[in-house]
Amino acid sequence: SNALEPTPTELRQLPLSARLMRLLPIYGLVILTALLALFFSLVLPATFPTMLNARSIISDKSIIAILSLAAMIPMVTGKIDLTIGYGIVLWHILVISLQEWFGVPWPAAIVVVLCLGGLVGLFNGLLVELAQIDSFIATLGTGTVLYAIAMWHSQGHQIMGALPDGFIAVSNARLLGLPITGFYVLGLSFVLWFILEYLPIGRYLYAIGANPKAAALNGIPVRRYTVLAFVASGVLTAAAGVMLASKLRVGQASVGLEFLLPALVGVFLGSTTIKPGRFNVWGTLIGVVILAIGISGIQQLGGEFWVEPFFNGATLILAIGIAGYTQRRRVSGPRIEQVPTIRDAVSPRRPQGGKTA
Repeated sequence: SNALEPTPTELRQLPLSARLMRLLPIYGLVILTALLALFFSLVLPATFPTMLNARSIISDKSIIAILSLAAMIPMVTGKIDLTIGYGIVLWHILVISLQEWFGVPWPAAIVVVLCLGGLVGLFNGLLVELAQIDSFIATLGTGTVLYAIAMWHSQGHQIMGALPDGFIAVSNARLLGLPITGFYVLGLSFVLWFILEYLPIGRYLYAIGANPKAAALNGIPVRRYTVLAFVASGVLTAAAGVMLASKLRVGQASVGLEFLLPALVGVFLGSTTIKPGRFNVWGTLIGVVILAIGISGIQQLGGEFWVEPFFNGATLILAIGIAGYTQRRRVSGPRIEQVPTIRDAVSPRRPQGGKTA
């Protein structure tokens, strides 16, 4: 009932100008993304609005998009998973070494890595829910251990070899003239969107993120679904590692950590649009897209090598600030409709002049 997005009933009652003003905070970032793409297209007509640039952006940012979606799932429950930036280092090394050193067929190597990613997510969930360790500290510790294992496993050297064509095609194949990784992201986004918006498990995750105590009082197994969110994050992180290995065809411990910051930027930036004040799938994708467009355009204008980390860091600060503001508006803003909430369900109002039944 405190959501920032207006209801259809409210929109119908407003004049056109007021309706546009109510929709601006919701779709403002989408409009900004389109304007930014238009600006760079006009300034760089020979390089930016080309199929080659579109392929480059999709190929480069698909892995970040997968990691952003992986980070988003625990954030829906009010937790954070920092192992996305460390796990991808180990997983992309391991999926190559399994094939080159141990002769594991590439489909089996992928399955092994995905299962191990899920087990790491399970371990993170147990640390957070059973050991009651703060998710930031728990996942930072786990991620550092994973990074150490990656360095030990590779001994600081590159792992390379003649990888099978089928494994290389996982990231390098094209569909309709575009990198297939973009279709992975699109398909995964539709699945997550459907789960979060239309299935009970999605409502449970959002309820846990809003108020875990109230969710527990309503019979939602908070621990189970929080652990499940970490497992899903671990599996998606492993999938991103497989995509990275297929793309680079070489594994090394110095590659992967640079994905952590832009992935988190995409999630926080996404919480300011589509459904302002809460993490959502399409907002996360918009956050990744605006980063990709901005960095690509700036680099084509002759930006220095330090522009990308500066842009990511500044955008993260801005995104967290805006997200915090919209969250406060959700809590303190005027109610749009009097819709029953979880808090109402567990704390029924006392009737005037009488006692609670």
